[in-house]
Amino acid sequence: MRMQRELLFRSQLLGMVRFWLRNAVTNSLRINGKRLWNAIMEVAQIGATPRGGCNRQALTDGDGHVRRLFREWCEQAGLVVRVDEMGNMFARRSGVNDDSPPVIAGSHLDTQPTGGKFDGVFGVLGALEVVRTLNDANIQTEAPLEIVNWTNEEGARFSPAMIGSGVWCGHFDLDYGYSREDQHGLKIGQELERLGLVGSEPCRPFPIRAAFEMHIEQGPVLENEGLTVGVVTGVQGMRWYDANLYGQPVHAGTTPMKVRRDPFMALHEILERLYQLAADLGPEARVTFGDVRATPGSRNTVPELLTLAVDLRHPEQNVLESLDSGMRTIVDDAAKRRGLESEVVDEWHSPAVAFDPACVVAVRSAVEMLGYPHRDMVSGAGHDAVYVSRVAPTSMIFVPCAGGISHNEAEAATPHDLEAGCNVLLHAMLQRANEE
Repeated sequence: MRMQRELLFRSQLLGMVRFWLRNAVTNSLRINGKRLWNAIMEVAQIGATPRGGCNRQALTDGDGHVRRLFREWCEQAGLVVRVDEMGNMFARRSGVNDDSPPVIAGSHLDTQPTGGKFDGVFGVLGALEVVRTLNDANIQTEAPLEIVNWTNEEGARFSPAMIGSGVWCGHFDLDYGYSREDQHGLKIGQELERLGLVGSEPCRPFPIRAAFEMHIEQGPVLENEGLTVGVVTGVQGMRWYDANLYGQPVHAGTTPMKVRRDPFMALHEILERLYQLAADLGPEARVTFGDVRATPGSRNTVPELLTLAVDLRHPEQNVLESLDSGMRTIVDDAAKRRGLESEVVDEWHSPAVAFDPACVVAVRSAVEMLGYPHRDMVSGAGHDAVYVSRVAPTSMIFVPCAGGISHNEAEAATPHDLEAGCNVLLHAMLQRANEE
């Protein structure tokens, strides 16, 4: 019995020594910032625009090109790449316990038509740099690691956005994903086939220990506050609508103003009252009118139909519901006062997301260990992490971008900030991958 206790003690002591040594080695580990920057700049040449941005929309030839390069880099790093039915790419690095659920990280490689060099790409190539760094240091994690590139995150060519991760998590079915058309009538399914990107893996979730997405902020908060890293605790809820106002098409010159049923006459009240509602609900509320369309669209005819595109956002679901109900009341009231009929058509909803506490703590712990100035924040934009969080523990990491500008060829980020964010990703992934 005494010998058994001594053996157990020695085993526990050896385990503690190994744990301390591993932590001592990994805590000093840093990514190769120059290599990360060079990789981002090389990818930026694919679909480069004259004004310094990128046009590499989903499932174009440029997207196919960058996917082939990404696969080549992953295979050079010793990763096994697999592709699912929606073209989502997963590159796996084995762990000591290879049957354990992996820690995944990534984002997307597609861009807006006039996009920048960093949106999405930073998250994918940053995850690749984590793997390259671990390879350089000859460090193997307990759990496997996987890098992911999601299909059609931007939604610029095929609507809606985040379709690859949306099908994967079960929010959309595969037929819906394949059926999405671009403005030329080409479908996602057709383009996946054309590029040879229909993989053999089922497009559905698999067990995941933790998921991270690293991204430029796409807003001005971090830069304005002189901070290096945002610890993202969630994503605000988003709702898209078409508010339709139905009037009577009549001649612009012969019909007196007082007898018209003109949809535009209700527009000012709707805009004014909705902006006021957002102000009343606090600084986190957002209302945006991104498009107004008049039908038949003739200069000298009062419109028969006015369609107003409305975008409402808030990080708290109950406040988003208040925005929703208030918007519907405002549209109905304004229409009735002018003898119009109205309807509000729901286009897309994404509920407010609170990220997994353990993943958020992993990011925060990494930032504090590295000593970067930081703050907790909620993402104002949608990301693939929204859908991933429905089926796996998830969180995000933000770094500043110049002026908060994104979806723009002028999008910019500094090598220092990108390196810092990637160091945070490295240590957050290590923490979750090496946990018991």
